[in-house]
Amino acid sequence: MKIAMAQMEVIPGHPDQNTEKILSMIEQAKAEHADLIIFPEMSVPGYLLGDTWEQSSYLRDCEDYGRDIIAAAQGITVIFGNIAVDWSKKNNDGRVRKYNACFIAQNGKLVQPAGMPYPYIIKTLMPNYREFDDTRHFFSLQKLARELGKTTTEMLEPVTVKMCGRDWRIGCLLCEDGWSDNYEIAPLEQIARHQPIDFYVNISSSPYTLGKNDKRNRVFSAQAKEAGAPLFYVNAIGLQNNGKTIYTFDGSSTAYSGQGNICAVSPEYEEDLCCLDLEALNTMPALPVDNEPEIAHIYRALHYGTKHFLENIRMKRVVIGISGGIDSAVAAALYTDILGPENVLLVNMPSVFNSQTTRGLSLQLAQNLGCQYMVIPIQEAVDHTVKQLTTTPMTLWKDGSTSHLQVSSFVLENIQARDRSSRVLAGAAAAFGAGFTCNANKAETTVGYSTLYGDQSGFLAALADLWKHQVYALAYYFNEHVFGREVVPQGIIDIVPSAELSNAQNVDEGKGDPIKYPYHDYLFRSFVERWQKAAPEDILTWYSEGTLEENLGCAPGLVKQYFPTAKDFIADLERWWNLFCGMAIAKRIQAPPVLAVSRRAYGFDHREAQNGPYYTRRYKQLKAKLLAE
Repeated sequence: MKIAMAQMEVIPGHPDQNTEKILSMIEQAKAEHADLIIFPEMSVPGYLLGDTWEQSSYLRDCEDYGRDIIAAAQGITVIFGNIAVDWSKKNNDGRVRKYNACFIAQNGKLVQPAGMPYPYIIKTLMPNYREFDDTRHFFSLQKLARELGKTTTEMLEPVTVKMCGRDWRIGCLLCEDGWSDNYEIAPLEQIARHQPIDFYVNISSSPYTLGKNDKRNRVFSAQAKEAGAPLFYVNAIGLQNNGKTIYTFDGSSTAYSGQGNICAVSPEYEEDLCCLDLEALNTMPALPVDNEPEIAHIYRALHYGTKHFLENIRMKRVVIGISGGIDSAVAAALYTDILGPENVLLVNMPSVFNSQTTRGLSLQLAQNLGCQYMVIPIQEAVDHTVKQLTTTPMTLWKDGSTSHLQVSSFVLENIQARDRSSRVLAGAAAAFGAGFTCNANKAETTVGYSTLYGDQSGFLAALADLWKHQVYALAYYFNEHVFGREVVPQGIIDIVPSAELSNAQNVDEGKGDPIKYPYHDYLFRSFVERWQKAAPEDILTWYSEGTLEENLGCAPGLVKQYFPTAKDFIADLERWWNLFCGMAIAKRIQAPPVLAVSRRAYGFDHREAQNGPYYTRRYKQLKAKLLAE
């Protein structure tokens, strides 16, 4: 029997376009004499749709397009994902009952799964973490089983499908059903009790995160080996979002043999129809292990995600404020790689605090990339703003008294940042027929080291899920592998990171940002990306035990180098924790959309409330002990 894995781009919220693609790939599979074709989870409606799921008209349209696919299942069996609706029942929120479902169509009809009250398979496990919000919209098989007075084991059975003159028993899973470690039941194990099973199918809508595919291969390989049956994992490609966070779907659809070997993998971020002979699968050699560096995967995710986002919002040109620093340089390389140099305008906006060094590096970057370039000094506008603020009287109408505003050095820094973005870049973008970018990295975003309506503005924060060390790694990757020459000047890589907003940040004197990236990248990451997120109590416990660097993953010796005493260490920790839990949250809420790469990106992926910083009783006890010593 010949099985086709149909890795397709799923366009969220557009069942018409998705169905057109599905029908086209069905015809292609027929031409290649496939007996069975498998499409991703939610391949008709898309997955991350927000409250579009509450539109009855949209649900009816998805059902209607599903019927088109069922009708096309002639001479081939089709497995596909779609929303299923029971209009006679309600979800817990009082809205119509919806299931995330897997349909099997043959000869223009649906195949009835054993154990199911409907002619489709219902997703059992509802992810409700990170970007997922499934329990808000969908009714799970677990809930349905309880409602019917049954167990999930009774309802989870293989589906028997007649193909090639014999009956085949297929174990069908929907995405999370294969990731059951943290759930009370394991759907694959429950299906496996109903032996024999010829092969398993996992239809997925699984966003890309760094390291996900390695873990998935370990988990699914073990599942196939333990079951002694092949497993076909079919994932979507494309771009989907939940408003604040944007996710790439990388595909990487994979066929595993009954020995747990990886026998076929569809390429990342490409539509692909991979046809395999089922009987030959167990004799196929295992593919070599992927030894690509982490940064190569990051580059592909960023390139694919940014390119598709630009296409989705129909933006063909961008404006980038470049400072001579690493973040704006890498952003410039990324957008030039995607759009071409003629569609990228780089703007350098020096004030009196910007050195000739960074001005020269900005010019060199523009020349290396071949982009359009302009220099717009901001000092005159900044001086004018300061003069207006300090010389215009304020009148207190309560008693008629007048006074004047004072502009501190800190306020002056913010005025510069806002003048660059809100005035120059916004105006240049409008005149250039473009949008302007936000070049923030994840360390800055974590502690709000940015200016509202200033350098945190823009239409997309493409680098805001990358730590500073990853931004540097990406600069080298652009030079060595993408452009094949030095486009990001080595001088930009070598110079101390600095906002250059005051004399205290003079790069020629080696003065820069207050963030010590070799250490703080990893400290901040522990606040956000650890599955069990670290808080000051954890950090101080590790510090007192001498295991901090080991737990954070940073280089040994850094803590003592940066913080000679416990007092220094605690002051630094509390400074950044207070910002992370304080004003930085307000800034993140108002920040541009973030393109997700890591296992926990800001936005909907990292849900937070503005409650202010908190220190536990244990933390206060540890602090007192360390300071007394």
